[in-house]
Amino acid sequence: MLKDDVVRKAAGREKPYKLTDAQGLHLFVTPSGGKSWRYKYRFGGKERRIVFGGYPEISLRQARDLRDDARQALRQGRDPGIVSKQARLARRVGHENTFEQLAREWHENQKSQWKEVHASDVITSMERDLFPVIGALPVSDIDEQTMLGALRKVEARGAIETAHRLRQRAERVFKFAKSAGIPNINPAAGVNDALKPAPPSRRYPALTDLESIRALIRDVDRAGASPVTRLASRFMALTAQRPGMPRNLEWTEITGIDWSDEGSPARDALWTVPALKVKQELDLRDDESFDHPVPLAPATVDVLRTVRPLTGRGRFVFPNSRNPNEPISENAVGYLYNREGWKRRHVPHGWRSSFSTIMNGRAERLYPGAEMLLIDRLIIDLMLAHRPTGMSATEFRYNRQAYMERRRELAMDWATLILDGADPVSTAADGPRRRRR
Repeated sequence: MLKDDVVRKAAGREKPYKLTDAQGLHLFVTPSGGKSWRYKYRFGGKERRIVFGGYPEISLRQARDLRDDARQALRQGRDPGIVSKQARLARRVGHENTFEQLAREWHENQKSQWKEVHASDVITSMERDLFPVIGALPVSDIDEQTMLGALRKVEARGAIETAHRLRQRAERVFKFAKSAGIPNINPAAGVNDALKPAPPSRRYPALTDLESIRALIRDVDRAGASPVTRLASRFMALTAQRPGMPRNLEWTEITGIDWSDEGSPARDALWTVPALKVKQELDLRDDESFDHPVPLAPATVDVLRTVRPLTGRGRFVFPNSRNPNEPISENAVGYLYNREGWKRRHVPHGWRSSFSTIMNGRAERLYPGAEMLLIDRLIIDLMLAHRPTGMSATEFRYNRQAYMERRRELAMDWATLILDGADPVSTAADGPRRRRR
């Protein structure tokens, strides 16, 4: 059997030669002095050979361990050469399937379904906080302690909410890898409880009494702002949808209105928010999304008929003042509220809380303890594109048109409540006006 000093001192000769160890293992030495470990064996009646690697990268002890592994494979009826190739392939694939590589592939696949600002936030956050720590590691080598260590660095600078978002994004990357046939334990799924609790969800400022809501609407009606911005505000107030949906509203999403006859009743007026826009607005909080129907009250139809002469030739109902091919700025309505003295009291997203608070309270007064109260609460959630408590995911998926007649009635009630004392919508199409006190 060979000894370490013999292997170390072996020098090149005129011709290649080998130094035999035992049980098929030998050191092959080239004329230039290069040394490599080789193992000779028989499988299927034929003599075969494996090259384990060079010396000194692989020591004598390591070479013997590799030989013993090969002999174990022979005893199990497997060809050690095939086993060795499979191991090398697995190492190479593992090296290629790094967290950063797969995260970028996942991001590329998903970003078309996100708003641009969200897509940028996702990849930027991982480039800043995850790639420097675990980006170069194969996903199959990342365990929970490694994952937690990366997130702890984010927590250490006080970014608790960011740490939780990164954990969620990493979990989706590991799921993506597994669906592509790359094994991993998805360590991000198991570390949530080890993180510091996330801060309470953001609460948007919202008016929840009718007197203040009516005052805000009057202020907006008489504000020195563009007609399109003022009409967009009234539309947001009447529909109580997430602000991104009215902002990106296109004329093709509106049905049931005869534009050629201003006096037609439009009893079936409907705004259908496409599933993709719902999904973009939610920033992928849910994997699935569906078309969201919004019945339009007559007052809401009046808003659309008023703005149509201003924007009806374009794609968007409420276009950007600088570029009509783009939707109105996400800050336009919010800045209008701020200028009119409602800063920190109400924001465009606050209309959802206003609608839910007032309409649920109204239902309690009208139907105390009655079955109708429970039904109206469910319908109010549906109108806000929420899945009502007690409704299964399957029912929510296949019963999207549920209670449409009652939804329309509640939309009309809401419009009547908040527009009491408001200027006629036609005045919003006029130029900026001086507020009357």
